[in-house]
Amino acid sequence: MTALLSRVPVRATLRSPRLRLTLLALLALTAVALYLLVDLPAAWEYVVGLRSRTVIGMILAAAAVGVATVLFQTITANRILTPGIMGFDAVYMAIQVVTAFAIGPALLVAAPPLASWGVQLVLMAGAVTALYLWLFVRLRLDLHVIVLAGLVLGVLFRSVTAFLQRLLDPDTFAIVQNLLFASFTSVDRELLLPAAIVIAVAIASLWPIRRALDVMSLGETRAISLGVDHRATSVHVILVVSALVAASTALVGPVAFLGLLVANLAYSLVGHRHVLSIPAAILIGVLTLVGGQLLLQHVLGFATELPVVIEFAGGIFFLLLVLTGRAR
Repeated sequence: MTALLSRVPVRATLRSPRLRLTLLALLALTAVALYLLVDLPAAWEYVVGLRSRTVIGMILAAAAVGVATVLFQTITANRILTPGIMGFDAVYMAIQVVTAFAIGPALLVAAPPLASWGVQLVLMAGAVTALYLWLFVRLRLDLHVIVLAGLVLGVLFRSVTAFLQRLLDPDTFAIVQNLLFASFTSVDRELLLPAAIVIAVAIASLWPIRRALDVMSLGETRAISLGVDHRATSVHVILVVSALVAASTALVGPVAFLGLLVANLAYSLVGHRHVLSIPAAILIGVLTLVGGQLLLQHVLGFATELPVVIEFAGGIFFLLLVLTGRAR
């Protein structure tokens, strides 16, 4: 009986969202430490510097994609919709292909990395923001109509991109294909600081509306009845999501299903309060990317690429959410 009673507080403690968040942080730190320190050669300074660049890129991508997905699912009240599924990544693909088709691959390859990243960031964030603000503020369409429009436009952008790719010569096609796939191990070092600044400023802007976001999780009608300016908050979220997705995609490339995985796992572990779910999504993203790269590199010997594994697992998870009726 004493042993049984002694287990009760432990079980109750393990159900605490804050404790689970702390455990996630410890696991993420462990994965980062292992990735940096395991199997170091004699000339460890160069290898640690190279791995540090990769880890920082993964952390930035995890933060941007995780936060963007949680926010987007909050305003759409849907657990399967992500910025990638809505066509945000398709804008990036269209920019790369149209640039290669109109100007040639030389600009994509020879342009300074910081200038190229900045142009892609402005074009992506500007195009997505202008489109959604036009539909949401100017035309004052319902959010669900805007979501449907985003899905249709995403398919349109992907179709145009696929058509233009067929018209490229083989050398240009190979260059463009390399740009359209995510890569966490070839991040340019000079892009890390500007990307970190954009992502940090975007996430910090959410602090004043953190409680409004919790109320918006209840749905548009309840949020309005409880005094939340749903339209203004939605515009704020769209601006933040556009900046985060643009910064991450221009840094490492498009990863469509990473956000779907980390956001839904965060809800399952810590609930829907944004002060907990947003950090949990970031930590799960870091654990997924760094831990996955660690396994591929030291256990599987790079038998496949990490983005391929994430897309495969995310696709299966997406189908499970749809088939089990847990989209909302």
